[in-house]
Amino acid sequence: MREVGIRELKNRLSEYLRLVREGEVVMVTDRGEAIAELRPASGGLDPALAEAVRRGWLRWGGPNRPELYPRFAPLAAPGTAARLLDEERGER
Repeated sequence: MREVGIRELKNRLSEYLRLVREGEVVMVTDRGEAIAELRPASGGLDPALAEAVRRGWLRWGGPNRPELYPRFAPLAAPGTAARLLDEERGER
């Protein structure tokens, strides 16, 4: 758990919110006295998974990198899927 004073939190809010998004809990202090805790929202996240992230056993994935996924050439001519669906459905 990290501790941060109000002034530092205000000046570097985006950085601390990124840490919270990654599962870290941030304790907000005012002159050394704990006044609040910032923790990830529990929006349906499995508690065991959230705990594993908090303990550092897991970490959230990074942003998607398109260069990791090569583009393949189309296997069929444009319109083939629509034509096959029309054939399958028949006349209506």
